[in-house]
Amino acid sequence: MVNEALQRVPNNDGNKNIDQVNQIRESLAMMGNNSTAFSLPQPHLQRTKLCDMKDGELDPLYVKKREQLKELVASIIRPKLVQGKLLNGQEFVAFLEQILDALNKGEIPSTGSLVEVFNKGILERCVKLYSESMAKLSLPLPELSLLDNHERSRKRAMKTFDEQHFGRTHAKKSLMQLEEEIEKAYKNVVLVNEYRSAKLCEALYTRCEDKMDQLQVLRLPSMAKFNAGFLQCNQSFEQECVGPSKANYEQRMVKMLGKSRSLFIKEYNQRLFNWLVAFSLVMVVVGRFIIKFFLIEMAAWVLFIFLETYTRMFWSSESLYYNPVWHVIVATWETIVYSPILDLDRWAIPIVFVAAILIIYWRCYGKRKHGSRWLLPLYSNHKGVSNRPRSD
Repeated sequence: MVNEALQRVPNNDGNKNIDQVNQIRESLAMMGNNSTAFSLPQPHLQRTKLCDMKDGELDPLYVKKREQLKELVASIIRPKLVQGKLLNGQEFVAFLEQILDALNKGEIPSTGSLVEVFNKGILERCVKLYSESMAKLSLPLPELSLLDNHERSRKRAMKTFDEQHFGRTHAKKSLMQLEEEIEKAYKNVVLVNEYRSAKLCEALYTRCEDKMDQLQVLRLPSMAKFNAGFLQCNQSFEQECVGPSKANYEQRMVKMLGKSRSLFIKEYNQRLFNWLVAFSLVMVVVGRFIIKFFLIEMAAWVLFIFLETYTRMFWSSESLYYNPVWHVIVATWETIVYSPILDLDRWAIPIVFVAAILIIYWRCYGKRKHGSRWLLPLYSNHKGVSNRPRSD
């Protein structure tokens, strides 16, 4: 009877509902190989009052068949024995409720829970494998490079999980959890990369800013030295600053360098002019009182008069700085002050100190020992002394 009821019904018209019922029949047939069918007649015509009726009011055939069903069920099943005690219906229901509560709370291991526990250890090892791989990176890194390393480490962890995991349905849950853990770890790495990138670029920016401030206050203004420091600072920033903060600090760097360069150029010509004026006055004093070399004093006076009178009378400050003569002076100054061999701004004080010692030595001891043998005109120290031979 059961086998007949579970047989497929022909569906020549292709009705979807019949197809669904046939699928249900096939599923039931696969699940219930050992099944027994038992039919009961209708207890009473008034179905809505069945719960209030007693056995005497029901159809006698129904009552007879019901008793036969009880005997059949009793012959098939066996009473549940728990701790040496047979359970009745109510006790068995209470026992089932306890089992369901324990299963829901996870106190009783099931197939799914065992698979989850087994896969949990594998999941933790895969997450650890990913974390160790990312920890070996030398941060900060560019964003694309960090993403490439993340993808490689993620694929390695996923491959390890695929090779070692157990089960299908529960493995999917563990796989989703593994992806969540990897994404969480990757976000932490991204935050660390951003922090270290900002810290590194900030240090480089501050170093370049200090360097530009130092170049603004050179003892001897030199455009060549400023350009060399400017280029070195820019190159070091481009090479060493990496990571997501580089773009932001590049914009700040361009503004800062441009501002420093404009300020230096603005003050460069005026500072150089002042230095030349001071230099001419110093050489006047040196030629007049120290070396006592007439030509040095005259050249210094000519330079001083040219800078202070001629340029102010015939040239404005703007036209002076664009004049070819001024360009020659600037080129000569740059050659003397800064070169790959000698940085006069750095060694000016030691050179002046050594020169002062040599001059003092020459003034105190050189003239006494060797006398004065200048080939060029010097100031005479014997004014009013007659050159006539002394008579007795």
